[in-house]
Amino acid sequence: MQVRSINKTKMSKKKAFVLRIDPKKLDAVEKWAEDEFRSINGQIEWILDQALKKTGRFRKKSSRQTGRDAETKK
Repeated sequence: MQVRSINKTKMSKKKAFVLRIDPKKLDAVEKWAEDEFRSINGQIEWILDQALKKTGRFRKKSSRQTGRDAETKK
């Protein structure tokens, strides 16, 4: 039997936090998540991603941009 090691550098780091939400909203998100075959957490993250992209508040940086940013901060 071969055992694979997990490359922790490739795993995304996520921050956990408590979310207080109206029960009716949570039920609606839960039903939506089921319709899209996602977990509730995955659905909330997807909703946030869509809202942030739509408003231009979130852009993923490419590795080239990250390298340039590090050089300009020196």
